Amino acid sequence: MPKFQITTQKVGNNVTLVNVQGFLDAHTFEEMETTITGLFNEKQFRLVVDLSKVDYISSAGAGVFIGAIGTAQENRGSIILMKPTANVKEVFDLLGLSQLFQFADDVDSAIKIFQ
Repeated sequence: MPKFQITTQKVGNNVTLVNVQGFLDAHTFEEMETTITGLFNEKQFRLVVDLSKVDYISSAGAGVFIGAIGTAQENRGSIILMKPTANVKEVFDLLGLSQLFQFADDVDSAIKIFQ
């Protein structure tokens, strides 16, 4: 099992890229939640979450994004999911969340969605 890791970096006009790696599940979702809450506390509400290195996401992991997107949108931001793996995209589809989130193939495309 790959080690769970989250890094963040500013990539555009008030846009933060959140790189996630490993399994996002019942054991790791709190770390994801803490990261997003920290960004919100810094008034960063435009998030691009790179899911290309997430091999598995549980409903608890997906729940972090469900809980956060409302706060982001209330503050004129959003959460854009970038390059989810097939397994992760399937979970979003099965949970009916693909209509709630926007998806992007790269950082530039994601930043354009915010403009």
